[in-house]
Amino acid sequence: QVQLVESGGGSVQSGGSLRLSCVVSGYAHSTYCMGWFRQAPGKEREGVAAIDSVGRTSYADSVKGRFTISQDNAKKMLYLQMNSLKPEDTAMYLCARRPYDYCSGSWSRAWWYGYWGQGTQVTVSS
Repeated sequence: QVQLVESGGGSVQSGGSLRLSCVVSGYAHSTYCMGWFRQAPGKEREGVAAIDSVGRTSYADSVKGRFTISQDNAKKMLYLQMNSLKPEDTAMYLCARRPYDYCSGSWSRAWWYGYWGQGTQVTVSS
């Protein structure tokens, strides 16, 4: 089994930065895809970025050039560096993991993942 726990959320001014972390515990799969999602009240859960076990990355158009996804395999940690934050980035951010598969065109589909963290809140004010 796999457990995911996010941290690093908070409240920042527009233009500021935050770094989110997700620690992975349990069985370490050789092949996987991990993603960051966000969900604001009244909106659907949106795929933000993803990275797989060979380091390939994907980003939503809305965050390209501002957010960077990375991982530290030795520490079993997933990160999301968020720069130039905007009020529209305000949401609950969750990390997710799909074992036994690399990331594909399905990376941005929430239903495709098997494991989820509890989420960490990010609030960006004007």
